[in-house]
Amino acid sequence: MSDDTEAIREPLQRWLAERLPGAESVRVGEFERPTGGFSAVTLLVPLRVHRGGIERDEQVVLRMETPEPAIYPAQAPGLDVEVDLQFRAMQAIQQTSRVPIAPLFGYEADASVIGAPFFVMGFVPGEIPRENPIYTQQGFFAEAAPEQRRRMLEDGLRVLAEIHRIDWRHPSFDWLAPANAAPGMAMQLDIWEHFARRELGDRVHPGIDRAFEWLRDRLPPDSSIGLCWGDARPGNMIWQDFRCACVTDFENISLGPPELDLGWWLMFDRFSHETYGTPRLPGEPTRDEQRELYAGFAGREVADTFYYELFAGVRYAAIVVRVMNRLVDRGTLGGDQRLWLKNPASTCLDQLLEAI
Repeated sequence: MSDDTEAIREPLQRWLAERLPGAESVRVGEFERPTGGFSAVTLLVPLRVHRGGIERDEQVVLRMETPEPAIYPAQAPGLDVEVDLQFRAMQAIQQTSRVPIAPLFGYEADASVIGAPFFVMGFVPGEIPRENPIYTQQGFFAEAAPEQRRRMLEDGLRVLAEIHRIDWRHPSFDWLAPANAAPGMAMQLDIWEHFARRELGDRVHPGIDRAFEWLRDRLPPDSSIGLCWGDARPGNMIWQDFRCACVTDFENISLGPPELDLGWWLMFDRFSHETYGTPRLPGEPTRDEQRELYAGFAGREVADTFYYELFAGVRYAAIVVRVMNRLVDRGTLGGDQRLWLKNPASTCLDQLLEAI
């Protein structure tokens, strides 16, 4: 761990001692940085907490803002600090639903405390499907029994439907609604095409161009407007006994038709199978079956979701352009890299485009 990160130990101990329930003193152990993710800095923080004369070991998760522009486009003015957005989203979801969210211990907007805005939440143990290597090829999901795989995907879709039951008009979400625009698919197209064009600059991405043209020509009426998680996939859930114990990663929370989330979930199913050339494992429901499972949990009919799967594919391709730009800015990649164009997300988008 770098000296800069170690420098946060003392101020973080003081901050936690004021916010952990019943804590008299807190000692922070050795930080651990989990792999994966391109947004906020995530650190696992072991603690020694003194309460009522007894010391016990605990663990929390620290998420710190990076100095770089956000990975996702802002959904409304002022929503440009990712850790603030995430904390507000999780806090509002806890207040308005039964969706499993990690315990929240506080958000700190004052960057002088540890060098950047941050929040702290409880650590939820469990399994997380990974993308590298892809979880359909290696790891607990690939090694599971068929009935366990099915139970896991069914439960994930159940939780997704639970998110969509949340009343976005509740005062807890008033910060998410744009003041001068109607939330819906048209607004999402505008936000994401502007984002993609900005990140591409003068470069040409044929898949992104073709997808946005097709999507704009076929804009569907919104089935309804609701709260959308924004990154709905098994890899953003923590699993215990193949059931969802915690939903994570709300940096891309938005308002729109619930098919936005379902399309993203189904696009990631394609990404995790066809894009990697991985056969569907025994017990895994097909995408059509998953669509029907979701409809059952949501208690409504769900029409064909191809439009939203393609929109998910073009969003994912645009996000990868943004991530590659960030790595160039960091000096991790050279300016002549072509990963912004040649990557698994673009391959998945091309596979979707073959159907139009």
